[in-house]
Amino acid sequence: MREFENNGTTINHHIDGKGAITLLFVHGAYIDQSYWAAQVDFFKRDYTVVTLDLAGHGKSGRSRSDWSIEGLADDIVALIKHHQLEKVILIGHSLGADLNLIAATKFPDPIIGFIVVDNFKNLATPLAPEFQDQVGGVIDSLRKDFAGTNEQYARMALVSPDTPAAITDRIVADYRNTYEPMGQATMPEFFKMDQVEKDLLPHLKLKIYLINVTYYPTNIEALQKNAVHGFELREIAGTCHYPMIEHPEAFNEALNETINAIRS
Repeated sequence: MREFENNGTTINHHIDGKGAITLLFVHGAYIDQSYWAAQVDFFKRDYTVVTLDLAGHGKSGRSRSDWSIEGLADDIVALIKHHQLEKVILIGHSLGADLNLIAATKFPDPIIGFIVVDNFKNLATPLAPEFQDQVGGVIDSLRKDFAGTNEQYARMALVSPDTPAAITDRIVADYRNTYEPMGQATMPEFFKMDQVEKDLLPHLKLKIYLINVTYYPTNIEALQKNAVHGFELREIAGTCHYPMIEHPEAFNEALNETINAIRS
């Protein structure tokens, strides 16, 4: 385990392998870097593999008073600068992909690849009006029952009845046990990611590579409209939002193909 401090908070991270290219894995909301364990083991033979716990997640610090999505993205930039990482391929799951978008447009020089895992399924597209009307109710529910509302969201949106029970239990536990001050502050921003994507995508000078799970469809038209430098989509079968732990072998194969495409 390694630590460094950024914006008053310690950032827990690991570095494995010694390859010329760095794979920087960024987890999604309310989980931690342990979700990437099978990828670290697979890719550390050929690459420098970096994982981190975002601030307020996992073993990273919780001392920050001003929680924001941009602040979480700044931690990624700080990590790259702290270790002077070069030839970095950013790999972001869920919210991690949006954080990487912010980081890559703030500090583009060392970034050579941009991989999205089960996100950008409605890229830069606002929520439908009927869902926008529900956002206020969700935020109110979080204020009244943070853990219970998080569990309900995880069960409804992130897993399905076909998801193995052990995976469902792990995800639900992580969502219920999320550090509440961070969660309360950042959750409202989740519903604004479409605008962040719309604003920043023109500044991303890289092709977008996606590995998405078929349990929820990907809006190809939105990718065609908004991925300025093109995109390449790989889909794998699955029952939930977490292919790296549900089907690690299939996911590693798809990720390896994607990395090779970036290198070619």
